[in-house]
Amino acid sequence: MPRNRRVRRSAAVLAASLALSAALTGQGLAQPSPRQPDTGSGSAARTVDGCASVGGRWAEDGPFAVTKERAGLSHTILRPTELGSRGCTKHPVIIWGNGSFVTPVIYDGLLKHLASHGFIVVAANTTQSGSGTAMLDGLDVLKKADADPRSPYYGKVDLEKVGASGHSQGGGGAINAGADPRVDVTVPVEPGPQGRIGDLKGPLFLLGGEHDLVVIPELLVIPRYNGAGHVPAVYGELAGASHVTPAGDGGGFRGPITAWFRYFLMGDHEARGEFFGTDCRACSSPVWSDFRRNAKAVGYEG
Repeated sequence: MPRNRRVRRSAAVLAASLALSAALTGQGLAQPSPRQPDTGSGSAARTVDGCASVGGRWAEDGPFAVTKERAGLSHTILRPTELGSRGCTKHPVIIWGNGSFVTPVIYDGLLKHLASHGFIVVAANTTQSGSGTAMLDGLDVLKKADADPRSPYYGKVDLEKVGASGHSQGGGGAINAGADPRVDVTVPVEPGPQGRIGDLKGPLFLLGGEHDLVVIPELLVIPRYNGAGHVPAVYGELAGASHVTPAGDGGGFRGPITAWFRYFLMGDHEARGEFFGTDCRACSSPVWSDFRRNAKAVGYEG
């Protein structure tokens, strides 16, 4: 089958699959989800900020109940219901970009999962997030809320710890956003062509799908990893994953994304060994069809 026809058919499958995901995902706002049991190992293991350990259970829901709410028409926020609780004084921020023609509800389970681990996730309500501008605007939304004594966010938002992530076009948007000095680390998931890898300021975790026929790893993802020699960069290609795997709860991408952000944005050193050191766990894990670290990542001592 000619490649153009194959890509068009894959795009049609993507649209249909994402529409099904939207139909299956709840869209209620400002409703706390049931509190999950504390999976941490108690006060013996804490992050730099004092947040409880989750005992390496990155793919399981974290200890926070989650509230989802709109910030006007521009953004959807998913956050711990009780900000500043469970040992955390402030909460790091993840800005999120959607794939083409879809909205944050498509990734509802994944974004709730991240919020359950103590992050404030601000997702741009745009179907065209490739520029990264709408994603970065979410930081201004949270900065205003953090400064408002009437807001539940008052004094609880850690704008010094910011990660950017997104899927497909939103992954390209995350790369664009990662060029902004306010963004510390970047996790593009099966990213579109937007953004210049060379403009990134901080560590990069670039994710591909083994069976992704829309953003083909060998043609569109690995070359971008190869161009990231100026920052610590890790490439993970999820075995068996297609282009729609990140929708819903994030599938097999969920745990590694959580571990990366918990390490870099929370100082959770239990997550460091997933990616760094001579005995890095992901380096030999069968969940990856391909896993690579560049020289800066191999020698990373942060």
